[in-house]
Amino acid sequence: LEILVTILNENDNIPVFVQPNLTRDVQEDTQVGTAIVAREEVSASDADLDTIYYELTTTVQDTDGYFAIGGVNNPEIYLQKALDYDKFNSATLLLYARDRPVTSPDPTNTATATITLTIKQSDTRAPWFLPCTRPHNDTSVCISSPYSGRVNISEMSTEPLLLEPGPIYAVDPDYTISDRIIYSIVGGNTDEVFSVDADTGNLTMNKILTSPDSLLLQVMATQVSNIRKYSVATVEIKVINKSNYPPYFEKGVYNGMVFVGLPQRSFVYQAGDPSTPLVITAMDQDFPDV
Repeated sequence: LEILVTILNENDNIPVFVQPNLTRDVQEDTQVGTAIVAREEVSASDADLDTIYYELTTTVQDTDGYFAIGGVNNPEIYLQKALDYDKFNSATLLLYARDRPVTSPDPTNTATATITLTIKQSDTRAPWFLPCTRPHNDTSVCISSPYSGRVNISEMSTEPLLLEPGPIYAVDPDYTISDRIIYSIVGGNTDEVFSVDADTGNLTMNKILTSPDSLLLQVMATQVSNIRKYSVATVEIKVINKSNYPPYFEKGVYNGMVFVGLPQRSFVYQAGDPSTPLVITAMDQDFPDV
């Protein structure tokens, strides 16, 4: 008697990942569409020889949509959206491997792999001159105001010039890289009157100026390791007559009077003389004829 026995394959094995825990570093400037984790590194196998179905999720808030897999049967992980280090610098992904489609009513075995991604800041931004203002609290942009200063006519200053709103100073906004900044004057420095210290940004005089004028210098801040990353700021230097005396008011106290019911921008009159507007004047001994 010949008996033929057929062994039926029971779905009794759970898919197994080659590496259930994986860590990767990802550069901030990685191009969209680039594979982050290769298919063979995150593939799962099933002893029952079932087709594996994959699904990728993220556990870190605000990181949805940045990473995706190649397809339901292709676990390769690629970058789907451009990264921004200032928004987040790490992400934890969960990759599920099932031996049945997600919509299948049949009993399903599932395995999970954890992929931890660390975002590395890239050198993506040019130097920022300080102080600067971030519009709408946008951490990727900082707008600085022009610098300004004054020098006395026919007088040589041997100290670094005092500027507003502060000294010339720039930083690398990619703060984990924090490249060293060097300074140079690239425009407006007629006759080489001024010099800027390459390391400190201090602005000094080389020559005296003999006529009242206003000079507009252009100072460039450049990253040492990447000269293509640079910014230019404007420095306005006003040449003025030296001031030896402070201004003063002609009177210590001024008394005025107003009438009830007058509209805005009406004159204030001298107390006791309702026909003469009140005038407040100041004098300066440096300009006796003004």
